[in-house]
Amino acid sequence: MRLVILDDYALASEWAAKYICNRIIQFNPGPDNYFTLGLPTGSTPLGCYKKLIEYHKLGDLSFKYVKTFNMDEYVGLPRDHPESYHSYMWNNFFKHIDIDPNNAHILDGNTADLQAECEEFERKIKEAGGIELFVGGIGPDGHIAFNEPGSSLVSRTRLKTLAMDTILANAKYFAGDLSKVPTMALTVGVGTVMDAKEVMILITGAHKAFALYKAIEDGVNHMWTVSAFQQHPRTIFVCDEDATLELRVKTVKYFKGLMHVHNKLVEPLHSMKKN
Repeated sequence: MRLVILDDYALASEWAAKYICNRIIQFNPGPDNYFTLGLPTGSTPLGCYKKLIEYHKLGDLSFKYVKTFNMDEYVGLPRDHPESYHSYMWNNFFKHIDIDPNNAHILDGNTADLQAECEEFERKIKEAGGIELFVGGIGPDGHIAFNEPGSSLVSRTRLKTLAMDTILANAKYFAGDLSKVPTMALTVGVGTVMDAKEVMILITGAHKAFALYKAIEDGVNHMWTVSAFQQHPRTIFVCDEDATLELRVKTVKYFKGLMHVHNKLVEPLHSMKKN
């Protein structure tokens, strides 16, 4: 497990974007060799997406041979609703890059058979060869995707009832009106993300500090589903200083002492430009 600590949100976002960029380029994707990328929504990954868009516009990065699978989607919210995760992904990322829309997979929360939709999503991931790199964020209660506290740590893509803490946290996106916040969602399972070859989890802000403590220093616990990734062979937690406030001083010092090693993963930043 790696814990990468940057000074602030902007630097954490940039480090994560550089890492994704280098992983895609080093994979050498092509027509018969697609890079599969798992993606989150929410406020945390926005800075990372902006940097990836920047790399694309500079000609350093192409998503032509990338397939993406999003973590979750609300149930019952129209696809074109401004707060649907379809809208989020297209407005904040996909429409700014060269990805084939057919390769951008997002769960459909409006289909008649939600169980079949979840099973089909798992099949598509398997058909794509599994996820090469799954990027995630967490809630203040340590949930990843919509795997709320108490979720099975071997769960698969499924229908999930949202916890009140999550509904309250998401109310800001619905003008503070709790009655408009969806109460159910389709989500990949903890086991689905654990199956990825590599997982990178973005955690920023003091309000996520206790969750990071639970993820790093406490034991594996289904009440803090992010803690499951202690047992993944290739997990990278990327955080800012504020998110480390609940960690022991010696823990922070230990991982900061490894930054010279971690930075070799993103420096130099590779490019797809032809020399």
